[in-house]
Amino acid sequence: MFSFTGRGVEHCPGTELLSNKGHTHQQGKMADAIDDRPQSKRIFVNHVDAYSGKNISKFLSDCVVGSSLEEGEEGSEGEEDRGSDYIPPSKEGTYTIIGTLQNPANAKPDWVKEVVQYAAKEELADHLMECDIIIYDITEDPDQIDEATWACSALHAELEHFDNPKMFILLSSVMTWAKSKPLDPDDPEIPFTEDDYRRRKPHPNFKNHISAEKLVIKNGKTNKGKFVTYVVAAGLAFGMGESIFHFLFKAAWEGKSPALQVFGTGTNIVPSIHIKDLAGVLQNICDQRPKTRYIVAVDDSQNTLEEIVRHISTHLGDGKVKHVTKEEALLSKDLAQADFDQLLVNLRMEAMFVKESMRIMWIAETGMCENIDTVIREYKQSRGLLPMRACIMGPPAVGKTTIAKKLCEHYKLHHIKIKDVIDEAVENLKRLSARADEGEEEEDDGKAQEAQELLDAIQESRESNNDRIEDQYIIRFYREKLRSMPCQNQGFILDGFPKTYEQAKELFAVDDEEEGEDEGGKVPSYHKGTMPEVVISLDAPDDFLKVRVMNLPEGQVAGTHNTEEGLTRRLTEFRNINREDETILNYFDELEIHPDHIDVSKDVSDDMRQTVDKLIKSMGEPRNYGPTPEELEEMERKATEERLKREAQEQEERERREAEEAAERARRQEEWAERLDEVRRQEQEVLEAQSTPLRNYLMKHVMPTLTQGLIEACKVRPDDPVDFLAEYLFKSNPQVD
Repeated sequence: MFSFTGRGVEHCPGTELLSNKGHTHQQGKMADAIDDRPQSKRIFVNHVDAYSGKNISKFLSDCVVGSSLEEGEEGSEGEEDRGSDYIPPSKEGTYTIIGTLQNPANAKPDWVKEVVQYAAKEELADHLMECDIIIYDITEDPDQIDEATWACSALHAELEHFDNPKMFILLSSVMTWAKSKPLDPDDPEIPFTEDDYRRRKPHPNFKNHISAEKLVIKNGKTNKGKFVTYVVAAGLAFGMGESIFHFLFKAAWEGKSPALQVFGTGTNIVPSIHIKDLAGVLQNICDQRPKTRYIVAVDDSQNTLEEIVRHISTHLGDGKVKHVTKEEALLSKDLAQADFDQLLVNLRMEAMFVKESMRIMWIAETGMCENIDTVIREYKQSRGLLPMRACIMGPPAVGKTTIAKKLCEHYKLHHIKIKDVIDEAVENLKRLSARADEGEEEEDDGKAQEAQELLDAIQESRESNNDRIEDQYIIRFYREKLRSMPCQNQGFILDGFPKTYEQAKELFAVDDEEEGEDEGGKVPSYHKGTMPEVVISLDAPDDFLKVRVMNLPEGQVAGTHNTEEGLTRRLTEFRNINREDETILNYFDELEIHPDHIDVSKDVSDDMRQTVDKLIKSMGEPRNYGPTPEELEEMERKATEERLKREAQEQEERERREAEEAAERARRQEEWAERLDEVRRQEQEVLEAQSTPLRNYLMKHVMPTLTQGLIEACKVRPDDPVDFLAEYLFKSNPQVD
C-alpha cells in the first residue's frame, strides 16, 4: 500500500529513479537549447570610419552568426530605412566588430565594440590574434595594402599558436582584372568568372593589389583547418552615400554644370555591386567557409558608363549629359585619379559562385540603373542632403524679400519670387515654341506646339485682365518650379506666394495619379515634395510699414509699388484677404504646420539681422555639402581681413590708451609739481607770518642794546670781544635788576 502525507507521496520504489531521469532529461533539453544558441564571433574590419569599412561593419554587426546558412534568414532586414546614426537592436550571437579608424580624430561608431589604436604593428598583431575573422579592405586606401599583407603574413607565422581557426578575407577590386585578355577574341562579350582568376591582368595602377591577392591566397594553403584565406574581387561599390560614383552624384545634385560628364565614349562596361550586397557576400563567406578561395562579387548588370551617367542625370539632375575627353576629365580637381581609372574600366564579369552558392537578400541585384531611385534616396539620406522648404508671408514692405535672401544665402536654397518664376517660365515657353518654327516639333512630341498655345492663352489673359496673369497660369508655373530638380534637391524659400487659402490649396495639391489622403483622410491631401516645412509669418503695424517705406532712398522706390499710394492700396488688399476667420495661415494650421509669428517692428538691427539670426536658430543647421573650397577660401580671407582689422584696431586702441595714460601721467606730474610749489610758498608765508612777532620783539628790546654793545666793543677793543659783548648785554639787560 501507499501511504500519503500532506506533502505528497512518501515513498514508492522506482519513483526516485523516474524523478532523476526526468530531471536529467530536462537539463539535457536546456543544455541543448543553450548549445543551439548562436555564439558570437569577433570580426576585425580596418577603417570602420571609411565608406566600405563603415557600411560593411555596420551590416555585419547586425548579422547573427550562421544566419546566412538558414533559408530566409538575413541579418540586414529593414536596413534600407536606417539613418546614419542608427544603433542596431540587441541580438544574441551577432558578430562583434573590432576595427581601426582611418582618421584617429573620428569618434568610435556605435556598432563597433572596440577601436584598435596602436603605435607599433606588434600591438595590432595582438588584437588580430584575438579575432576569429579578419577583413582587410584595400579598395579605398592604397596605403592599407602593406598593412594587409603584413597582417596576413604575421597571422600565418603564428599559425601553430592559434587557439581557434581563423579566417582572413582580403577585399580587393576588379581592377586587378582590368587588362585581362578576352576569353574568346571572336566573342568579347563572354564574361569572366572566378574560374578565370589565374588569367587576370591588372590595371597598371593596381599591380600592388594583385600582389597582395596572390600572397593572401598562398598563405591560406598551409593549414586550411587553422587558417583559411579568401580574396573577394569586388565590383565598383555604390549606394549608401557613394564613394567612387560620388563625383557624378554630387555634380548632378548641385546642378552647377550644364550637363553631367561622360568620360570618353562611355561605352565601357562598369562592373558594380551595392555596398550592402557586398557586405552580404562577406557575411556568407564568414558563415560558410566555402572551398572556393577567390570570389568575384558583382551584380547582374552590364551597364555602360554612359547608361549610369544618364540615369544619375535624369533622376538627380536636369537629364543632360556631355561627352568629354579623358584629358578634360582629369582637369577636374574633384575627381581623384583612382576613381577616374575605375570609372573607365571595361569588364564583363559574372559572379557565378555568389549566385549559385550564397544566400543573399539583394538590395540591387540588377544594378544601379534598375534601382536608381533607391540609390538616390540612400545617397541623400546618408549624406544628410535633405531639401529645406520654407515659406515667408506677411504684408508688403515687411521685409520678406530681405529675410528670404539672407536665409537662402545661409542655407544655399533657391529664392522663389513671383516675378522670377513668371519670367523664367515665359522664357522657357518662348524657347520651346521657337523650335516649332525651326521644324523640330516632331522631335519634341508636340511640346513646341503646346508651348505656343500656352503663350497665346497667357497673352489673351493679360489683355483681358489689365496686364495681369490669371492664378491658374501662375500656379502652374510655380508647381513646375517647385518640382524641378534643383528645388527638390536643395530646397527653396517661397517669398510672399501663395497669398490666399485657395492659391495654397491648389499649389500644393497632389496630382490625380498620386495618393489622395494621408492618415485615413484626417489630414487634407498635399504634395509632400513641395509643402513647406517651415512657415514664417512676418507682421508689423501699418504705421510702422508706412514710415519704413517713407525712409527708403528714392532710388529704391522709383519704379516700384512702394510709393505712398501704392503701399496704401497693397496694405488694404492684404488686410482684406487676411482676416482672422479667413487667412492663408489657416491652411497650414489645418495641416498642423503651425506658422512662426514674428513682429519685425521690434527688430532694430541693420538689415533685419536679429530676425534672420532668430530664424536660423529655429530652422537648424544647413542640410547640404556646406561651403565649397572657394567659399572656404573666401571665408578664410574675410576672417583674415577681419582679424587683421581687429588687431589693427586693438593696436590703435592700445596706442591711444598708452598716449592717454602718458599724457595723464605728465598732467598729473605737472599738477603735482605745481601743488608742491604752492605748498612750499604757503609754508614760507606761514613761517614769515609766524616770525613777525619775534622780529618786532628783537627790534624793540634786543637790537638797541646789542647795537650799543657792539659800538662799545669797537671803542674799547677788548681782547675777547665775545665775552665783552656778553658781559655788556648781561649788565645792560633791562629785565635784570
